[in-house]
Amino acid sequence: MAIKDEKYYLIEVESYLPNSTSGLHGKVHIRPIPGQEDFPSTLRVECSKDLSRNYPVGTRFRIKAKLTDLLGGGKFVYSSFQWTYNVISLGKGPIIKD
Repeated sequence: MAIKDEKYYLIEVESYLPNSTSGLHGKVHIRPIPGQEDFPSTLRVECSKDLSRNYPVGTRFRIKAKLTDLLGGGKFVYSSFQWTYNVISLGKGPIIKD
């Protein structure tokens, strides 16, 4: 269930390896880069798997996204897997295809 009237924004995100993957899918995840109003780096990002599978860990991207939530669940950032994205900088970690 989306947050009513939430707008899409261009935000910067990065790939990372979480300390724990309990309850999560995959090894590499995407989070907002710190310092962006309304998009704290503690939020999870749902987006194209290309970002987590085809680039080194630590790569930064610019995506079109919005804040949303699930019925009975917490907030997260959503960007369609079909949308284009821009690579801002390549990370120095490995490429992990899980």
